[in-house]
Amino acid sequence: MANYYCEYCGRSTTNVTSLTIAICPRHPDGMNKGRHKLYEGSEKSSYICKYCGRSARTIAALTAGKCPRHPKGMSKGWHSPAL
Repeated sequence: MANYYCEYCGRSTTNVTSLTIAICPRHPDGMNKGRHKLYEGSEKSSYICKYCGRSARTIAALTAGKCPRHPKGMSKGWHSPAL
């Protein structure tokens, strides 16, 4: 069974609908101000931030921290996984 992940927080589900219908705590508009976004990349052994190059084993671990090179400014946004 395939897993589907949220690009913003790394939440994992086995169903796209159940992922995209739920509210995301790390949405770019603010905490709980938007829904999860489907990560469209493949499952990997490690994920890399597209802004600064930091790596982590899971999307959840990667997106848990603020990114020093985020487009909104230094540490004003979360790490974001590259496809």
